[in-house]
Amino acid sequence: MSTKQFTDEQQTWIYDNRTNIPGVTKKDRPLITQMFEEFEKCYGNDPNAHAKRKDLGDEGRFRKFSLSQIKDRDYNLDITWLKDDGLEDPNSLPEPQALAGDAITELNACVDELQEILALIDAEDVE
Repeated sequence: MSTKQFTDEQQTWIYDNRTNIPGVTKKDRPLITQMFEEFEKCYGNDPNAHAKRKDLGDEGRFRKFSLSQIKDRDYNLDITWLKDDGLEDPNSLPEPQALAGDAITELNACVDELQEILALIDAEDVE
């Protein structure tokens, strides 16, 4: 049995097809061939991964990572680098007290509705 040694010259290429991409659904947005066109262009035409590739940097979807970079992440390949346009800027969020107050108001409304449901159930049991 041979053990292959990996070196830091070897690269792992990752294509981010999650950030700022609408989710695939069975009915409204099914998976189609065109969804892979950008990846195929970045990956190259060699199915054995020998095509010349370009790291597109912090703003691109296709990046390479060295073994040491992956090792520094405890071999976790869930790597993201693109800014998610759907996330709110944390600096523009309301103060925590306001958020907590809103949450309490909503929870109290839920409790009121649940009490009304229980009252209706109790009224049906009496009949």
